[in-house]
Amino acid sequence: MALSKEVYQNYVNILKEELVPALGCTEPIALAYAAAKARQVLGAEPEKIVAECSGNIVKNVKGVIVPNSGNLIGINAAAIVGALGGDADMALEVLHDVPPEAIKRTKKLVNTDYCEVKLLHTTHTLHIKMHCFKGKDSSMVEIRDLHNNIVCIEKNGKVIQIQQSESDARGKYYGVMTDRSVLNFGDILEFAQQVNIDDVRELISRQIKYNSAISKEGMTGNYGVAIGPTILACNCDSIFTKMKARTAAGSEARMGGCILPVITNSGSGNQGITSSIPLVVFAEEEGIDDDTLYRSLVLSNLMTIYQKAQIGRMSAFCAAVSSATSVAAALTFMRGGTDCQVSMAVQNSLANAAGIVCDGAKVSCAAKIATSLDSGFLAHQLAMQTKQYEADTGIIKKSLDDTIKSVGRMAAEGMRTTDIEILDIMLEEDTGKSFCDD
Repeated sequence: MALSKEVYQNYVNILKEELVPALGCTEPIALAYAAAKARQVLGAEPEKIVAECSGNIVKNVKGVIVPNSGNLIGINAAAIVGALGGDADMALEVLHDVPPEAIKRTKKLVNTDYCEVKLLHTTHTLHIKMHCFKGKDSSMVEIRDLHNNIVCIEKNGKVIQIQQSESDARGKYYGVMTDRSVLNFGDILEFAQQVNIDDVRELISRQIKYNSAISKEGMTGNYGVAIGPTILACNCDSIFTKMKARTAAGSEARMGGCILPVITNSGSGNQGITSSIPLVVFAEEEGIDDDTLYRSLVLSNLMTIYQKAQIGRMSAFCAAVSSATSVAAALTFMRGGTDCQVSMAVQNSLANAAGIVCDGAKVSCAAKIATSLDSGFLAHQLAMQTKQYEADTGIIKKSLDDTIKSVGRMAAEGMRTTDIEILDIMLEEDTGKSFCDD
């Protein structure tokens, strides 16, 4: 049964909205973007910056290197380098070409009181208010819900731009995007089977190009604990090992300050890498034709978007699980599995790994991606043997769509307290001593 023209176009639009480029981890980049925009509105280099951030922004910026900052970490670094050297017109690629002088000055200012950080008490998990001051002049840029979603701009206390009201945006995803309620497993699978590849070719080919480049950089560069080569050394003859190694390496490079851009999914570079690289590697190794690869990537990306639409942009639920689950489905599809087997792969994956928590963005996200992919590969292999965990195995339901809603409920509602506790733990002073310190 063919999809209606409206549903078909909605799916194309959703892919266009979500598969966008970003340079570096998207939370510090959102801060840098807000700061660059606030400076642009101010019309001069600020004498003082105040960065108000929601708890999840704090959590996801605390441990990740800001690209083109001279390997600096943290909210101060992201805000200062964005204000001094960012290009506001480049949105999530705001730090693509930071002048050396701006990096040098950021290093001098990052440990001073030039940038004041405040916790923003808000019901929105992704929320930033960036203030810049010079003399009697001030500016404020507010980003909410999406990493590049500017909802309000002020100059000298007067609103000069504000997002449309909620009533005007009724039915929109976060008020600005295509309604995500159109997403469901059956239509996603049918879209992947039917889509005219020319309608998505540019999007998918760019994802392959960008994410493959940072994956290769992670395998050869000096980032984190060199997780990609380490995984590969364990069992280099296994195609699943190669898929896992290349994917984890891309994440490690990204979180380790690599200046190569990635194509994100649902606001996350790690999700974009995880949703794509395993399938790209499998296609390379097995000689899969481009048409099948592109359709598999469409399926994987949309399944990730579908799951994240239930969970929300940020939560205590590790998003690598969602992306790896999507890979399980797409790999089953790529290898000729039936519609039923593709569904089984998703159910099997969520029956296993839907419990990994997010304790902030950092290089060890690469290890969580590797663990999640292990679950996804096992789920795929079980599905290819027509084996599936029964309904009522934990939170698994008969309907795959109901299972995805259950996981979303657990992540968005049930893990709110977990999210708060994780942030409190992360902000505690660490006074212990490691056995390795001797």
